[in-house]
Amino acid sequence: MDALITVLPGDGIGPDVARAGRSVLARIAERHGHHFTFSEQHIGGIAIDETGDPLPADSIASCKESDAVLLGAVGGPKWSAPDAKVRPEQGLLALRRTLEVFANLRPVKIFPELASASPLKPGILEGVDMIVVRELTGGIYFGEKTRSEDSASDLCTYSRHEVERIVRVAAKLAAGRRGKLCSVDKANVLETSRLWRSVTDALMAQEYSDIELETLLVDAAAMHLLSRPADFDVIVTENMFGDILTDEASMLAGSLGMLPSASLGSTHRGLYEPIHGSAPDIAGKGIANPCGTIASAALLLRYSLALDEEAKAVEAAIEAVIRGGLRTADIADSAKAATTEEFTQAVLEQLS
Repeated sequence: MDALITVLPGDGIGPDVARAGRSVLARIAERHGHHFTFSEQHIGGIAIDETGDPLPADSIASCKESDAVLLGAVGGPKWSAPDAKVRPEQGLLALRRTLEVFANLRPVKIFPELASASPLKPGILEGVDMIVVRELTGGIYFGEKTRSEDSASDLCTYSRHEVERIVRVAAKLAAGRRGKLCSVDKANVLETSRLWRSVTDALMAQEYSDIELETLLVDAAAMHLLSRPADFDVIVTENMFGDILTDEASMLAGSLGMLPSASLGSTHRGLYEPIHGSAPDIAGKGIANPCGTIASAALLLRYSLALDEEAKAVEAAIEAVIRGGLRTADIADSAKAATTEEFTQAVLEQLS
């Protein structure tokens, strides 16, 4: 297979983890007879420094031409002054809208060997294997915003179409798994959530009556993620709730650095990134956990390139390295920890 992949390293630890993901994709191409061409472009703070724009035109053009996009991370204190007119995160939001990727898939699977890295008791973690489906291009992050000296507002808006299309994605995933879907909202307070709930209930009854539907308020969902996480199969929720809940769910896996994500739309082109941020406190130290990005590369292979066997090979390589005892600092239970490069090389060796 021939494929063009745009790589957006971004800021902070982004370049380190993006390099790991690119190396793994290159190894897969080499071992399985594919030809991947990589186009590296700017996004976020580095793009502001170089061009004044958090998502320059060259980056947009490359992403639109590509079969898939692999992203590192964006942001940092350098660009986060309260009065900043241009912020790195604007580039990420613009990228999601440009690529029309409305469904963000965030798998959460526990490695038994990392149970001690989680603050939860090992018994609670047993059997945890879920996917959180987060609506990605609507809601409060994209609503009209106002700011004055004494007040500010962020408008949250959802349409029936936006709710229906994300629930269909989640329901189809649930149908291929354990047949359980949990819809998360705040319908006791928010009108957008009341719409979300009524649309979800009607759609599931009409089109997916064989799927077991559970509905939870977001605060209850946050509690149950910690008290009974193994009960969840697929969770679907709106943009901000999904952002917060998946950061919470990362603690089940032991670290933000472990979780990947795939942002998908109506075409094969997707955006793939770890769920963690730019981690400016460890930027440049070479100690970032590349697991989330390498696992995101596996999702890229599966969803954008339809190379499921190659995706499974990458996931198996990560598992083998973890099983072998190698750990980066965020998941290590001793003073001895691997660097980003050492962990990546171990995965590459497994793939060879």
